[in-house]
Amino acid sequence: MNSIYTLTQPAPPNPSALIETLRDIGYTIETAVADIVDNSISAGAHDIYIDFIWQGSRSYISIRDNGHGMSESELVTALRPGSRNPAEPRDPNDLGRFGLGLKTASFSQCRKVTVFSKPENRNVCYWAWDLDYVADTGLWNLVKPEPAYRLPVLLNQQKSGTIVLWELLDRIVTNASATDEKAHAQFLGTADTVKQHLAMVFHRFLERGRFKLYFNDSPVKPWDPFLKGADGAQPCGEEFYQNGAVSVKGYVLPYHKRLTTDKFVEAGGLRGWNDLQGFYIYRNERLLVAGSWLGMFKKEEHVKLARIQVDIPNTLDKEWHIDVKKSMAHPPYGSTGPLKTFAKAVRDKAIAVYRNVGRINNPGIPLAHQELWLERKRHDKRYYEINRQHPLVTDFIAKYPDAGSSFNNLLKFVEETIPIRSIMIRENESPEEQAQPFEQTSHEPIKQTATAMFQAQCAKGKTPEEARNLILSIHPFSLFPEYVQSLTC
Repeated sequence: MNSIYTLTQPAPPNPSALIETLRDIGYTIETAVADIVDNSISAGAHDIYIDFIWQGSRSYISIRDNGHGMSESELVTALRPGSRNPAEPRDPNDLGRFGLGLKTASFSQCRKVTVFSKPENRNVCYWAWDLDYVADTGLWNLVKPEPAYRLPVLLNQQKSGTIVLWELLDRIVTNASATDEKAHAQFLGTADTVKQHLAMVFHRFLERGRFKLYFNDSPVKPWDPFLKGADGAQPCGEEFYQNGAVSVKGYVLPYHKRLTTDKFVEAGGLRGWNDLQGFYIYRNERLLVAGSWLGMFKKEEHVKLARIQVDIPNTLDKEWHIDVKKSMAHPPYGSTGPLKTFAKAVRDKAIAVYRNVGRINNPGIPLAHQELWLERKRHDKRYYEINRQHPLVTDFIAKYPDAGSSFNNLLKFVEETIPIRSIMIRENESPEEQAQPFEQTSHEPIKQTATAMFQAQCAKGKTPEEARNLILSIHPFSLFPEYVQSLTC
């Protein structure tokens, strides 16, 4: 519908004021660099090189790719804020949305951004935004500075590609001198944070070899939040929503004591296990949201093993409220209920694994015979007691029938004096410092007790395989399968 007005009045924005506003829409250095990488992927790049170069206040960041490049007219269009309408249809693999990413991501971190580009079999072209020039002149104009680095030479050595150069990094290094060791260390720390973020955001691309990513000449390895293939990792089904367009998969990670120290630290990612629980929302396999319950639940220690993968196409950007930074998303109203139901089921499984110390229950063995400790309630308060039907207990009573009440009293004293508060505090503060059962101590009790239990079960008529399976279903024997599997009649 066309509108007809008798009077109109031009009201162009103040260029400097608008750009300074765009600088503060919420980018972090990690999300800003990831937004530039999105453009490289959309340009069909097979190799992407990110360099953080320290030179004090003259430090710079460059992102170079070997994508298809842009002609000069295409480059000018790409540098125009709002170069694309978010309502326009996009290629299914396009990672863009608003036509703002290159500009807003760059403005958020630096006062000067130069983009060099080379289409196949053509010369390098380049233009820049200099925010100080815009502030001084009030003109909404690109500028063409003399290249201060040999980046165009690198680009000329390629068939095609693009380089985004960030200079005057006022929000990263300010006016630090090149000899300022503290500022240098902070710069390197920032670079490492960006590297880890990219390993997470683009892990599915890197896993499939869709492109290679190099950070200061070092290859970036993918970081898989779901630990697929790790011992003890459990997939928890898959469901589809919004006419099959949205896929949801649940995962329960292994209890940390089933992982090596290095793997445990790696799985904690940038923010740690507790903060990384929840939904992981991907758009065209690019991670948008990492570890959020989307307002459905609170993050809790005993649910930290639950992570849920959500895949959406770019055709649902509006419904899922994808923001400019591509770091936020929220499901449409009609999908919240089913997602919450699915998430609750995954959370329940994660709680079961957490409380059972990472052991996967054997569905063929009654739960009462697998747990040594049972949770009970007494006058609406929780307490824990030793399972009197546990094979360890029943075998001991059968062997020493005269122990009777004395043995039961001993168990009762153990149950009533568990230092629960201390355990909870230590586990929450530093779970990696909690020792695994029989860690760095003699395994002889495990061997002797497993042998005694095996012989007792065989005497009751169980086959060797049934006896071994029973023992393997019991913690902590499940942590020592090599001993249990070696048992024979």
